Amino acid sequence: MGYGVVRPDDFEWITRPHEPDEPARHVAEVSDRAGFAHVRGNVWRYEPGAKGRRHRHAKQEETFVVLAGTLSLYVGEPPERIDVPTSGVVRVDAGTALQSVNHGDDDLLVYAYGFPPETERAELLDSAP
Repeated sequence: MGYGVVRPDDFEWITRPHEPDEPARHVAEVSDRAGFAHVRGNVWRYEPGAKGRRHRHAKQEETFVVLAGTLSLYVGEPPERIDVPTSGVVRVDAGTALQSVNHGDDDLLVYAYGFPPETERAELLDSAP
């Protein structure tokens, strides 16, 4: 097929592991549904106060497109905070430590994609904020 479409109503939100007193992150995995051949992509929804795991991909560059809210991204060593508003885009090189956080009062919605798609898990690091 020459194209693939995943509509918001097709998203199957998966709640990521979190502590009982922590706000949750939810992911809609779109790579397989859209038929991606060369990248890996997900739509993430962060509740207010939710944060991802700080990590580093050995080979995968990641790009984040903010669909709603403001993404706070902690990048590098030592971590530098970058705030990316709705419609903003940020790219993170392979080998760069990063952590995404929603410091806002509303849900954060982000499309994240990586190239090349990695099959190994990212290296997990200590939290930045």
